[in-house]
Amino acid sequence: MPDRVFTELQRDALQEIANLGMGQAATRLSGLLNAFIELSVPRVRVVAVSEAAAALREMTGIDGPVAAVRQGFRSEIKGEALVICRSGEIAELGSLVGGRGGVIYAPDADDTLTEEELMFDVANALTGACVSSMLDQLGRMPVFSQPGLLGEAIMLDEVFQPGLLAWDVALLVEVNFALEDQRFRAHLVMLMAEESIHVVSRAIDALLHSL
Repeated sequence: MPDRVFTELQRDALQEIANLGMGQAATRLSGLLNAFIELSVPRVRVVAVSEAAAALREMTGIDGPVAAVRQGFRSEIKGEALVICRSGEIAELGSLVGGRGGVIYAPDADDTLTEEELMFDVANALTGACVSSMLDQLGRMPVFSQPGLLGEAIMLDEVFQPGLLAWDVALLVEVNFALEDQRFRAHLVMLMAEESIHVVSRAIDALLHSL
């Protein structure tokens, strides 16, 4: 498998870069939800795109319908960021935080945010902070495309449908964020394009050399 493109030292460095990025994302999500966020250990894998759904299913244990938001990013390192939650957990999250002013309720209105709007809020918090932090550490500044909802009750195979990713191989980084003492869990999945993998490798070497 193409997983051998990184040395052990490079892989450890990439996991630490992901750790710092997810810490930034957790801080932002905590502020959004006014709750303590528990973090997983980042998982890094180089996968064939055709096997990405199976790899993510193995990593996360998700085997049912999910809600998913995607957002592309580009610089010298380009790819897609996906925020995935089990279907139904966003509704549960809404009921948990519905009374905390400004999170579900608009400041000057009685209308509540929809589940889709809340999903976008969570995705924006995670993607913007984590991806920006990771690429900043690698000496790159990403430009983001508009986020898009892939679906609210779709299977992982549909998340990675043909045509979504135009690459054969991708660098997959998965981190997940859980609300303390609650069922809600959001998975941030970064998929970096095949041609970006060597850019990431060189950027890690440059970072390690500068330490």
